[in-house]
Amino acid sequence: MRTPIINVMDRAARRAGRVLARDFGEVQQLQASRKGAGDFVTAGVRKASQTLRYELEKARPKFTFYGEPATSDEQLAEKHCWIVSPLVGTVNYVHGQPHFAISIAHEEDGNLIESVVYDPLSEELFWAVRNTGAYLNDTRLRVSARQNINEGVIATGMPAVAQGDHPRYLATLTAVMADAGGIRQFGAPALDLAYLAAGRFDGYWHFELPPEEIAAGILMVREAGGFISDFAGRDTMMTDGDVVAGNSQLHDILLRCLRTADPGPSAAEN
Repeated sequence: MRTPIINVMDRAARRAGRVLARDFGEVQQLQASRKGAGDFVTAGVRKASQTLRYELEKARPKFTFYGEPATSDEQLAEKHCWIVSPLVGTVNYVHGQPHFAISIAHEEDGNLIESVVYDPLSEELFWAVRNTGAYLNDTRLRVSARQNINEGVIATGMPAVAQGDHPRYLATLTAVMADAGGIRQFGAPALDLAYLAAGRFDGYWHFELPPEEIAAGILMVREAGGFISDFAGRDTMMTDGDVVAGNSQLHDILLRCLRTADPGPSAAEN
């Protein structure tokens, strides 16, 4: 059942999505130019971010935004917080690849209550409400029922050059590749987690993600019947950024595989 907050997030995401979708065609044309699309994308993301903020603040003026200090007036909102990313999958967008999304989560007193992940090209709206379920538009979502990792497609995200802990990631990638039916890397964490909630992926793991790229997806996976944790099986994804997810069986299998392979942060990262 949709809540008033879901309707607020839906409207904000669709209006910001129109900005991104309109500019995306131009981005694709700019791939052939020497100048490239970087500056154009930056301006487009700024417009989408401004649209999101305007719509969310207009509907709930006392809500705070993640990472911003609360004023005395905002504290009266019982610690309601928006966790927002105007563009998850920025590298995809810059390179004209059609896999990106807008991500919005509503957190109350530290608990994820509602979330939306919106793909403006396909107009797929993934949404979830705590203790109510996860949906794609109006269709209820359930995670994949596959029980064997060798039959599953496992999604992940690879750290960019000069970013992240490459030796640590390669150790986990090697271990999962040895068992999984297939590995996919799409580069948009919130949308990837929404795909997992829809059963399009069977499992997912990633390192060091910011909260705004996973908050909406965390709730989506849980409300679709999945399990999501950090690599120690704890609920610290929003603080340490490490994520492993799947149905009950594959989450446990992935967790064991990653624990065995993961050497922890490399010396280069210490």
